[in-house]
Amino acid sequence: MRIVLLGLVGLIVLAAIWVFSNINTIPTQDEAANAAWSQVLNQYQRRADLVPNLVATVKGYAAHEEKVLTEVTNARARVGQIATPDPKDPNAVAQFEAAQRELGGSLSRLLVVAEQYPDLKANQNFLTLQSQLEGTENRISVARRDYIGAVQTYNTTLRTFPGRLVAMIFYPDSKPRANFTADAGAEKAPKVEF
Repeated sequence: MRIVLLGLVGLIVLAAIWVFSNINTIPTQDEAANAAWSQVLNQYQRRADLVPNLVATVKGYAAHEEKVLTEVTNARARVGQIATPDPKDPNAVAQFEAAQRELGGSLSRLLVVAEQYPDLKANQNFLTLQSQLEGTENRISVARRDYIGAVQTYNTTLRTFPGRLVAMIFYPDSKPRANFTADAGAEKAPKVEF
């Protein structure tokens, strides 16, 4: 009888240790995903702040390409009008990403204009801003990659044992987060023509 009682107490102690060692996993991973999402937004903000400077510099040298510059300015304005989405709302994330893709496309066209006009390309201010813009696009890519990893870890914890059990008991409002998706046709290499 005493052995059974000790075994039962030992089992309860092990269960308590297990619960307390896993209870902080979900909020920790949720906060990691929040931090990664904030970094994505930070990089988008950096790009949005950089674009007006880039456009102002380019305008001084490429008045004949006003259409491209107007597209960039308008796309940047549309990005500024969209409220920061809740990363748990897939539709809001998709709308936010669509605006960011539009801005990215406009910036790509602007960089093509720079390639076509040597005088514009030779301007040191433009080269510096172009380099910063390219670096910003790389930073956005890295921030998105980090967010995808944080969301993967969090969502996996919510869907697997023991995280599923811990979430059901202690965090019933926890839901999987939305993740980034590629544009349709993104798997195809872009066609470059000269």
